[in-house]
Parts: sequence; structure tokens; C-alpha cells
Amino acid sequence: MQTQKVTFADLFRHLLMVVILCIFLFPIYWMVMTSLKAPEEVLTRPPTFVFEPTLDNYRYAFEQADFGLFIRNTVVIAGLSTLLVIAFGSLASYSFARYNPGDGHIMFFILTTRMMPGIAVVMPFFLIFRDLGKTGIGQFLALGLDQVGSLVVAYTVFNLPFAIWLMYSFFQDIPSELENSARLDGYSRLQVFLRVVLPLAAPGIAVTAIFSLMFAWNEFLFGYILTRDAARTITVGVSGFQTQQGILWGPLAAAAVVCILPMLGVALMLQRYMVRGLTFGAVRG
Repeated sequence: MQTQKVTFADLFRHLLMVVILCIFLFPIYWMVMTSLKAPEEVLTRPPTFVFEPTLDNYRYAFEQADFGLFIRNTVVIAGLSTLLVIAFGSLASYSFARYNPGDGHIMFFILTTRMMPGIAVVMPFFLIFRDLGKTGIGQFLALGLDQVGSLVVAYTVFNLPFAIWLMYSFFQDIPSELENSARLDGYSRLQVFLRVVLPLAAPGIAVTAIFSLMFAWNEFLFGYILTRDAARTITVGVSGFQTQQGILWGPLAAAAVVCILPMLGVALMLQRYMVRGLTFGAVRG
């Protein structure tokens, strides 16, 4: 059996990869270690790497800071906004891919709306939801200040242009001959879309859903401006561990760990779809 010779270049390349990986992972390691330290051990100099771990910081985050409410709000808001983005975005992007109105100019206009900074429109959103919350329909749909529905609408509006633009290329790569064959079999246009096109575009839809979910999960500005207590999200809750005595670094680190774990789990579960989606249509015949 022939053994492969390891060259100095290969050894240096692997060593460099390990060093870069350690640099990127060290902040996460430090955050996890801080979340397990007692308050008197957090800011010691030199820092302690060997200590007795404790879960007091996590207990404080969930019992004193009511972090469970923030997680529940974020799951509902991020989940509903992602579902709406995929539902409306897939229909719109499929229509643009098949009919191409405006010779691509409308698609460019849709993309430019995503380039607009959120800080430029946060005040109009605040005024709209403030006034809408005083109406009967606004109260029924929870579209007021400190309401879950307001953030769902805001995140959907901001994610929808990006989702349309991203899924547009995926639908373009699906041969129209498959749809024509399904139409000959008696399928309607909607049935073709649901039974033929969507399964083929599943990797691209999964990638779009992951990006939309991550944006809604990590968004801070609108969550901070449009909420007070009842609808506060997890990112706003992480920023709230500041008291008159100073920053509570231990509970803050614990809350940050809880904040990143769900998205890390989602990325690990859907990584095969992400790889397929990112390479979907990369090779053309």
C-alpha cells in the first residue's frame, strides 16, 4: 500500500488553518467560560482558566431577567416572519423568473430596497405602529408598539426583497420543459408550482429561509425601538444586563450563549441543504 508523502507546504497549510480556526473560535470559548464563572472570577487578572463551573449566571438570566419570555417572543417572531417571507417570496420570484416583466428592471428595483439602511425608516415604522395600535384592527392583529405582530410585519418587509432576489435565480435554473410536461398531464399552474417546482427548488428555499431566520433572530434596532417589555426579543434582552453597579458580565455571557445556540443548531441540521442550495445551478450545461 502506497503512503502519501506529506510535504512541508501541506504541513504549513494545515497548521495555518488550525491557527485561524483557533482565532475565530476563541471569543466563543471565552464567552462560554465566562458564563460558567462565579462573579468574582469573571474580571480577575490574570484570567483564570481552571475554575469550578457554576450555573448561577444561567439561573439569573432566566429567573431574574425573564429571559425565557425573550426567547419565546423571538421564536414566534422569527418563525412567523420567515414563513411569510418564503410564502410570498417564492410566489413572487417564480413569477419574475417565468414571465420576467420589465426586462429585469423591476428585480433591480426590488433589490435596491434591501440596500436601504434600517435606521432611515425606523421612525416612520414607529409612528405607523403607534397609530395603528390605537385602532381596532391593529389591536386585533397585535400591530402596535410592544406587540409581536409589529416585528413580524417589519421583518417580513425587510427580508422579502432579499428573498425574492435570491430565489429568483433558483427558479430560473429549473427547466420549463418539466412544467410543460406537467401541464400536459392536466396540472394547473398552481399545481405545477406546488408539486413540481417547489420540490426541485427546495435547496434554494432552505438557504433563503436560513438567511431570513438569522436576520430576524439577530435583528436589534427594530426590536429595541418598537418594543418595551412584553414583545422584547432576545437580542434586546442580551443588551439589558447593565445596572447601576455595572455590567453583569456573567449573566450577559450566559444570555449570549443561549442566544447563539438555536441558530447554531439550525445551521447544523440544515447544512446539507445549505451546501446544495449554494451550489444549485453553479454548473450549467
